[in-house]
Amino acid sequence: MKFQRLGERGSETPALLADDGTVHDLSGLTSDIDGAFLASGGVERVRAAHAAGELPLLAGAAGLRVGAPVARPGKIVCIGLNYRDHAEETGAAVPPRPVVFMKDPGTVVGPYDEVLIPRDSTRTDWEVELGVVIGSRARYLDGPREALACIAGYAVSHDVSEREFQLDFSSQWDLGKSCETFNPLGPWLVTADEIADPQDLCLRLSVNGVERQDGHTGDMIFEIAEIVAYLSRYMVLEPGDVINTGTPAGVALGLPGNPYLRAGDSVELSIDGLGSQRQTFAQA
Repeated sequence: MKFQRLGERGSETPALLADDGTVHDLSGLTSDIDGAFLASGGVERVRAAHAAGELPLLAGAAGLRVGAPVARPGKIVCIGLNYRDHAEETGAAVPPRPVVFMKDPGTVVGPYDEVLIPRDSTRTDWEVELGVVIGSRARYLDGPREALACIAGYAVSHDVSEREFQLDFSSQWDLGKSCETFNPLGPWLVTADEIADPQDLCLRLSVNGVERQDGHTGDMIFEIAEIVAYLSRYMVLEPGDVINTGTPAGVALGLPGNPYLRAGDSVELSIDGLGSQRQTFAQA
């Protein structure tokens, strides 16, 4: 199934995008697509109600803003340098263990929302990533099977980054990752059962119509199940949490001339089966 949140920011309506393209209103079943919904068996309740024909259509859905498919997560955990070619292009060594950092959950916006280049920024960069949404509480998981069972679904995630803030201003990466609007998410939360193999997905990103990233999740250094299990040893993952799993080569940091983003630039990104995003960048 594909879950959406449609409407103005802060007042989105939870919705189901059916296989036939119709959009169904879920507000009779839940107030939002969030951790509480995922933890309480919400996905299965929606599945049963849809099969029974009990979900009303959402009036005017086509004209509504598309919000992030998951309400503000409790945390966003990110994995850096998780594609060998990206580590190489940035001059970093291939890490022996996952590189883990956190991103402010307030950065999450809709997939077509405007993204703001921070004041005094000179090196705002793009990163298409596979986003993993946790569906059940995860702590001290015992291997990949338990890890995959904790995943509610997947979404396109844009881990926008300011490289000077990230790399020059602090020994931690958070400053360059947590600027406002720096994590467009969506358009859908696609349930895990629809993705046969999360390690067999193509990721693409273009800037102003020029292709910059064309990668494949099969090239991850640490696979999805390994990442979830690893994180569960050091922190409790809660329903609704998001994991950004890394980006392939092709970011501005690693390209000749470092063509960082400027106000007016447009970025389009997509992942197989998870939909596409498009943002225009503006000055904060």
